[in-house]
Amino acid sequence: MKNIFVGNLDFGATEDDIRALFEPYGIVEKVSVMTDRETGRSRGFAFVEMTNTNEADQAIGALNGTNLGGRALNINEARPKTERRPGGGGGGGDFSRRRREPRW
Repeated sequence: MKNIFVGNLDFGATEDDIRALFEPYGIVEKVSVMTDRETGRSRGFAFVEMTNTNEADQAIGALNGTNLGGRALNINEARPKTERRPGGGGGGGDFSRRRREPRW
């Protein structure tokens, strides 16, 4: 199984469009178009999982730079997802002790 990154997608591209692009090269297990959580709009990239590694490599070589919806696709092997630290966000300092002086 190989996971493939597909970048620079037209925001109107669908999972079916991407699947049709990759299927001539082999079995496509899954297509996931990444969307914004708040708006549901495409984020302009997707991931394709192909069963056979050799077929996936052929698809990457053949399709990288291919035009879909007026945009040249950026296609390569997906990097492993990095671990995120728990907690999220960051914080400034503790401003509760700071005294405000009036500006006259």
